[in-house]
Amino acid sequence: MVSRKVLILDFLKPVLEFESRLKELEKILGLFSKISFSLSIKKEIEQLKLQMNSVKHNLFVSLTPLQRLHLVRQSERPTTLDYVSFIMDQWVELHGDRGGTDDSAIVTGVASIDSKTVVFIGHQRGKDTNDNVVRNFGMASPGGYRKALRLMKHANRFNFPILTFIDTPGAWAGIEAEQLGQGEAIAVNLKEMFSFDVPIICTIIGEGGSGGALGIGIGDIILMLEHAVYTVATPEACAAILWKDSKKSPIAAESLRITSLDLKLLGIIDYILKEPIGGSQFNPYQASLALKEKIILELNILLSLSNQNRKKMRYNKFRKIGKFYESPLTLN
Repeated sequence: MVSRKVLILDFLKPVLEFESRLKELEKILGLFSKISFSLSIKKEIEQLKLQMNSVKHNLFVSLTPLQRLHLVRQSERPTTLDYVSFIMDQWVELHGDRGGTDDSAIVTGVASIDSKTVVFIGHQRGKDTNDNVVRNFGMASPGGYRKALRLMKHANRFNFPILTFIDTPGAWAGIEAEQLGQGEAIAVNLKEMFSFDVPIICTIIGEGGSGGALGIGIGDIILMLEHAVYTVATPEACAAILWKDSKKSPIAAESLRITSLDLKLLGIIDYILKEPIGGSQFNPYQASLALKEKIILELNILLSLSNQNRKKMRYNKFRKIGKFYESPLTLN
């Protein structure tokens, strides 16, 4: 097996280098385990590890929006199929939009979680360059959204809850995608997802970009991983549009309010799921357990509601987004 070279982000390099030195020190210490002073050195190493964990925690809490974006774009971050493998008791992937295409950028299937049959739908990025070419870097075509809609209609017909996993820089913006009806495919998904009787839980696991994310992003509950981002446009695209200068992407990232905390305050998402220190890529299993527990909890609550109440709640949830009140200015 050929190992992939992991791209280390600049803000992580000092931390990872220090951790690497600590591991080397432990190995050296193991060679001299019979020497009397080894116990005191071990204690010092343990103290350094505790301090290092504290530094890592503070580092990831204070990440800028653009740094979070770079973090979730790492190839080591868990994808939809990774989470499905960890979360579901049993699952099978289903293919095709019944219109002649099977877009690999969106994966769909039927699964079992907590003894309940569900339908899962999610964007799928690649783990390396070749895989990303096959998956089109997680950017779905119209066929992908129609495949998603086919499975959602199947779920609604047989009363299966729908779970979606969002992780895309945006829908495929190629000329062919426009010719095949990209905008129409996403718009139809938005309309149909409001009409479904079954519970829908959406989780933003990485990068939620533009209409590509919204195409499977209408739900009763919107969950978001701590370091994930959700935005109308990438900071790079926003900076290029507004200032004709991609170097201003840090300013754009701040202005767009793309982080989980910003979006929770704005009422766009419902819950933020804590990630392991360093992000989900540092402990995918731990991140999956937390997500599974939350999905099961919310699913049971949603299933206790009537179809009519659930649809009304879904509609009102999105109607409130962006709502604000104006009052006339009064002079004393």
